[in-house]
Amino acid sequence: MSEKLFKSTAVVSVMTFLSRILGFVRDIVIARMFGAGLGADVFFVAFKIPNFLRRLFAEGAFSQAFIPVLAEFKEHGDKPLRQLIAQTSGTLAVILTMITAVGMIAAPVIIMIFAPGFVEDPIKADLAANLLTITFPYIFFISLTALAGSILNSFGKFAIPAFTPVFLNISLIAAAIWLSPKLEEPVTGLAWGVFIGGVVQFLFQLPFLIKLGLLPRPKWGWKSEGVRKIIRLMIPAMFGVSVAQINLLLDTLLASFLVTGSISWLYYSDRLVEFPLGVFGIALSTVLLPSLSRKHAAKTTEEFSDTIDWALRWVFLIGTPAAIGLIYLAEPLLMTLFQYGEFTTVDSHKASLSLIAYGLGLLPFIFIKVLAPGYYARQDTKTPVKIGIIAMISNMGLNIILMIYLEHVGLALATSLSAILNAGLLYQGLRKRGVYSPTPGWARFSLKLIIANSGLLLFLFALNPVYKNWEMWDALQRASHLSGLIMGAAVIYFVLLLILRINLRSLVRPINR
Repeated sequence: MSEKLFKSTAVVSVMTFLSRILGFVRDIVIARMFGAGLGADVFFVAFKIPNFLRRLFAEGAFSQAFIPVLAEFKEHGDKPLRQLIAQTSGTLAVILTMITAVGMIAAPVIIMIFAPGFVEDPIKADLAANLLTITFPYIFFISLTALAGSILNSFGKFAIPAFTPVFLNISLIAAAIWLSPKLEEPVTGLAWGVFIGGVVQFLFQLPFLIKLGLLPRPKWGWKSEGVRKIIRLMIPAMFGVSVAQINLLLDTLLASFLVTGSISWLYYSDRLVEFPLGVFGIALSTVLLPSLSRKHAAKTTEEFSDTIDWALRWVFLIGTPAAIGLIYLAEPLLMTLFQYGEFTTVDSHKASLSLIAYGLGLLPFIFIKVLAPGYYARQDTKTPVKIGIIAMISNMGLNIILMIYLEHVGLALATSLSAILNAGLLYQGLRKRGVYSPTPGWARFSLKLIIANSGLLLFLFALNPVYKNWEMWDALQRASHLSGLIMGAAVIYFVLLLILRINLRSLVRPINR
């Protein structure tokens, strides 16, 4: 593990943090203006469908398949590299154009598939189809943005792709505040915010590609060696890397049969889980894949294993207290961030229950982000697919069983349980193949983390105000108390790490076996 890898992760984390903070501002604005009613439920479905496809095709399968091939072509010189980029971008653009056109035309049918519960309410179904027609082109622009971002990441320019999502949040905030009030159907403004955000994100990255000299004219290259290799890797990866997203989409599908508000409650609780997952988990994964791809190409197997080991230690170190905080402070978090305007006390309580359920899966969600690149960097996309199928089937069964008893909370809990299964099987696979071998000291490291996290939990338990206080306080009082709890818990945690002699600097420097 090099110090450079740590610094790259830190850069991506900081940029992602800025984006996620702005994302919270976006969600606060939407919650205040639209609450958890019909309009919000419909928009979240219309946004989640292209967003799901983005994670499936763009940030998910495409990036996982493209980056290892790009690393391979970099070894052959500038000309083959530029040719790969030209052929990949041209082929991708044509395919995306066709997908976008079909999606816009077939919007009513897609809504029937992904939110069948809306069919019983023609107003919901028609509005959802209209919004999806506007939001669907987002997949075109954001997939090309992901292509550009993958190239930039491969050349060590991590900050630019990590900062790019800021523009989607700005676009949605502006649309909610200024465009929505002027429209006959206000929620339509949010759909236009998604569309504009996709265009701006794509345009933002182009100057940086030009500066690197990596913006060749796109060409159709379906039959080229590089594109065919990407497609071969991408098809199974589409499933393997996106199981968590498929599970979340299934949650939305089943939640459409539940009471109005269920989709929104799941959305807001998922957004809070996405914060640490994005700031740390996705940031770590973003840096990890190019690094592992280079180590695999150079056939440095011990360094490959040590890189995974380094990442897993950081997952436990940062992910465990984040999960504890999300679970224990679920309701205060939701009340502080969203309980204003149209978002009621009932909404906060209902969303907090699903947040607790999602919080149980935070560590497994991050583990998947770290362990899956161990397969994709070696151009093994089939194994994660097999594991993903097992996890998704388990999730579907758990969804149906738990939804009967726990309603929307059961859907969130099923997603977390299937993530635990997914992460466990990925880990077992890497160990069996000899790809990953833990470095010494894990038992002592784990014991120290248990003690540090116990101290953090005791601090929260002792100082967390009673529920009635949270309910009576205004926004400023809630924010100040919540900030105090989070900062105090963080101080306690890191002081205990120092007392227990967990040297954070040693996790930045290379590991010596």
